[in-house]
Amino acid sequence: MRTFHAAIAALAFALAIAAFCASPAHAQADPRSLGPAQNYFRGRELEATGLMAQATAHYNETVRVTLNEISIGAATGGTYTFLTRALRRLGRHSEAISWGQQGLRLFPSEYAILDAMGQSYFFLGNFEQSLAHMERYASLMPNGDRISMAYFFMGEIFRLQGRFHRADIAYTQAVFFEPGMILWWYRLGSVREEAGDLESAARAYARAVELSPNHAGARAALARIAGN
Repeated sequence: MRTFHAAIAALAFALAIAAFCASPAHAQADPRSLGPAQNYFRGRELEATGLMAQATAHYNETVRVTLNEISIGAATGGTYTFLTRALRRLGRHSEAISWGQQGLRLFPSEYAILDAMGQSYFFLGNFEQSLAHMERYASLMPNGDRISMAYFFMGEIFRLQGRFHRADIAYTQAVFFEPGMILWWYRLGSVREEAGDLESAARAYARAVELSPNHAGARAALARIAGN
């Protein structure tokens, strides 16, 4: 009987936690009640669901708090990581690079800064610096939380430069670390097709269709390859 009551109590507690997490108050937490890392990741969650205005509020609060930490001499390596990441999400790429450079001077082993800087260089069209930062991140953080994204951006750069074999290698690494990304499989198929490796391209396109059956681009590519 005690076991039964314990199970009921555990279930009730789990349901209460779930209800709290799903509640509007929790879902719409005031950014000022959260720390920089919490605000950044909450912003990412909101952005992923299309709630960009709310996400922006969290990114802006990350920037505000981290800049305050810097101004009062309380900054850590993480301060600069989340500052550069938030600025990158806000599209403030030149600022992200500038603060990232300062962060790396003060905290040379804060390698996570490299990813945000690499992305900002990419969006500013500086592929040489973007690639250098992404490759350095991948070398220093082979199991980092942004490793899949680093390889994806490498693939994007190589694709745009027409270096399709190198792009194939980079995208292959990206989908190895993050196999559920539809766009990445499609990109992998496209560079393989450009390189003339139609069999491997078809496999990548087929994986994109498995993940998203209505993906028009991947379906068209498979039909195109089948017709060759």
